[in-house]
Amino acid sequence: MSPIIAINGLTKTYASGLPALRGIDLEIRKGEIFALLGPNGAGKTTLISIVCGIVNPSAGRVLVDGYDVVRDYRAARAKIGLVPQELTMEAFESVRATVAFSRGLFGRPPDPPHIERILGDLSLWEKRDSRVMALSGGMKRRVMIAKALSHEPEILFLDEPTAGVDVELRRDMWAMVRRLREAGVTIILTTHYIEEAEEMADRIGVIHQGELVLVEDKAVLMERLGRKRLILQLQAPLRRLPAELANRPLELSADGWQLVYTYDSQQARTGIAGLLRQLADLGIAYRDLHTVQSSLEEIFVSLVRGRS
Repeated sequence: MSPIIAINGLTKTYASGLPALRGIDLEIRKGEIFALLGPNGAGKTTLISIVCGIVNPSAGRVLVDGYDVVRDYRAARAKIGLVPQELTMEAFESVRATVAFSRGLFGRPPDPPHIERILGDLSLWEKRDSRVMALSGGMKRRVMIAKALSHEPEILFLDEPTAGVDVELRRDMWAMVRRLREAGVTIILTTHYIEEAEEMADRIGVIHQGELVLVEDKAVLMERLGRKRLILQLQAPLRRLPAELANRPLELSADGWQLVYTYDSQQARTGIAGLLRQLADLGIAYRDLHTVQSSLEEIFVSLVRGRS
């Protein structure tokens, strides 16, 4: 199956000489949720802006469902819904009018039932006749999402969609994202809430200083780069780590009741068997043990630090 978004050799250098993107190659699969992670200034918003036709690339090519975003701008842009970071809307219009107007901008005929469904899904129906300027920040964010969905796009970009919003909106938004994916919509999101990417995404891309550091299926990334920790609950507390264990990647908790052993699950020899034998020889007994997988946030931090 052809990718719904194909990016080849994409480069962006601003007039100041700042290189925002450096030779990005990326394919987005139809119907997936793709999370783009990176620190502030990494190039996430620039990449999204080029795909959406807001910023012109310095070099390279972007195809959206086969349409070139430069040569076939209108056809490409009609495929895309964008929820930007900034809240920019017609302040004096009603909620229903501004969402319906957005649909008309893409040449779509009026469809009141569709607009009503969107407003209902985003808990905006009771505010349908309110002016945008009278809404709270969270409600305005919901209107931005409604505007992006008004013309029934096949691709939805969410640029830091839950930054600064309340827990209820975040929950509603991710429920909506799941429904859209089930309906075949491709979702690309950037987020600082890495736990959301870990829960929602099918694939993860990490961008740093304008370079795409890594693209991987989430499960494979967790397995390939994640480290595990063996946590042992001791039967009696230790005052300090014995000298015989100093050469092992062990940490003793502040209260002395817990030992944490970090290891690479991909190695043929994890060292766990040897550690347990050594603990027995030293007379250190434990009452429970369990393993914990590294989180996506820990993986992300280690990748970025390795590139800094």
